[in-house]
Amino acid sequence: MIDTLNTTLRRVPPWSLYILAALYPAWLLQQGVTGGLGVDPVKAMEHDLGRRSLQLIVAGLCITPLRRFTGLNLVRFRRAVGLIAFFYICLHLTVWLVLDVQILSQVWADILKRPYITIGMAGFLLLVPLAVTSNAYSVRRLGRRWNRLHRLVYLAALLGAFHFVMLVKGFQYEPLIYLVCVIVLLLTRLAPRRRRIPT
Repeated sequence: MIDTLNTTLRRVPPWSLYILAALYPAWLLQQGVTGGLGVDPVKAMEHDLGRRSLQLIVAGLCITPLRRFTGLNLVRFRRAVGLIAFFYICLHLTVWLVLDVQILSQVWADILKRPYITIGMAGFLLLVPLAVTSNAYSVRRLGRRWNRLHRLVYLAALLGAFHFVMLVKGFQYEPLIYLVCVIVLLLTRLAPRRRRIPT
């Protein structure tokens, strides 16, 4: 079953994910313009893009455990998932900067005064070098350092989850679920690898 699924997935080009990813923000903008996002479309777009970004980061973290524990191989899609997550985070940040806050001096004040924004911005900055080096040239150029650099995604994922937890008002289960998912996915990387029994 897994082998069949892996064979089918090998026929799906990773670039198709970028096309699908571009459709969602376009749909979200259309909903905001036509009133489909409620009385505060800016906040709705801002929060929804942030949520989708975190979902994609979690999905990216799932790829290694899925291959390790189930045999499902989605590694060829990992770069696309990571870049799409970064793209959505950039849109999330752009909506906050341009449509929500709008005043540059207020942006800096919010980053310094509001811990959840400080944490979210730190997570974003950690992802910048990962996005810049997500290409074959950088992999060849950096060698083993590339893998060490891209482990920053673990810390960025934690910061993103904490950003969501601190953002919401009152006790809500959803951000805590994301935080638990990130922690569990990181812990799976500490599990000892099974040795192959020679046949």
